[in-house]
Amino acid sequence: MKTSRRTFLKSGAMVALGAAILPASAFASIAREGIVGLQLYSVRDDMKSDPKGSLKKLADMGYNVVEHAGYADRKFYGFEPSEFKKILGDLGLKMYSGHVDFGMQAWDASKKDFTDTWKYTVEDAAYMGQKFVITPELDENAQKDYDTLLKVIDLWNKCGELCQKYGMEFGYHDDFTEDVILNNMKLFDIIMKYSDPKLTIHQFDIANLYNAAGTDPKDVINKYPGRFVTLHVKDVLKEKNKDNMHDSTILGKGVLNVKDVLALAIKNGAWLMIIEQEAYQNESPMDCVKDDLAAMKKWGY
Repeated sequence: MKTSRRTFLKSGAMVALGAAILPASAFASIAREGIVGLQLYSVRDDMKSDPKGSLKKLADMGYNVVEHAGYADRKFYGFEPSEFKKILGDLGLKMYSGHVDFGMQAWDASKKDFTDTWKYTVEDAAYMGQKFVITPELDENAQKDYDTLLKVIDLWNKCGELCQKYGMEFGYHDDFTEDVILNNMKLFDIIMKYSDPKLTIHQFDIANLYNAAGTDPKDVINKYPGRFVTLHVKDVLKEKNKDNMHDSTILGKGVLNVKDVLALAIKNGAWLMIIEQEAYQNESPMDCVKDDLAAMKKWGY
C-alpha cells in the first residue's frame, strides 16, 4: 500500500486539483458534444504484449482518451498506478473510466463495509483521475434469483456512495439479458428501477442490446432518458457467427445506425463515447480502431 497516496486521497488535498475531482455530472457540462475514447479491450493482445508501445500507437492515431480493462493486484497492465499515470500523461492520454470486476465478494458482511481490496480499487481509480468505476457484467447468480439481484443492486448503490467521496461515480456496463424474467419483470427493467440514479450511472453497450433482442438502441434511450452517461460505441455485422451472435465490426460498416444513436444519447445526457471492437474480420485490431476513430471524426466527434 502506498501510504502517502492513500493519505493524499483521504486528506482532502485533492480539492486542489480542481476539475480532477469534480463529479462526473458536473464534468459533463464541458463535454456537451461528447468525448471519444477507446476501450483498451479492443487491442487486448497488443496491450498484453507491449502496453507502452500500444498506447503510443493509439496516441499517434489521434486518440486522447482510453478506458482500461486491465486492473489487477493494484496494477494497471502490470504497472503501478504512479507508473501508468505517467505513461498516459507523457502520451497526452486521459483515462476517465475503467472496468473492474465487482460483486458480493467486495462486501465484508461481518464488518458491514467494503473489503480493503475494493477500497484500494476505488482509491487507485481516483488517483488515476477517473470519473467512473464500472463493473462490466452481472454475477450469474443475480441473473437467476430476484432477491440476489436486489442485493447486488443495493451494493451498487452503496458503492456509488463510496465513489462519490472520491469525486467519481459507480457504473454498470449493461449486458441487456433481455430473455431473463424475474418476478414478472425483465431483468434490465429491474436494474433500472432499483439502481439509484443519484448514486449510479449506466454504460450503454449498443451491440449488447442488439445481440440480446435485436432492439433499436434509440428505443431504450428514449425509455430511460438521462440514465446513460457513457456508451460503448459499436457496430455489428448483419450475419450471425457460429455462436448465433452478431460480431462487432468497424463503425459504419455494420447494420446499426450508430451516428443517430450517438446524437440521441448525447441529447439525453451522455458525454463519454467509448469505441469498442471485439472482432476484426481478418484485419489487425490496431487498423480497425484507427478506422473506428476516423468514422467518429467523419460524424463530427
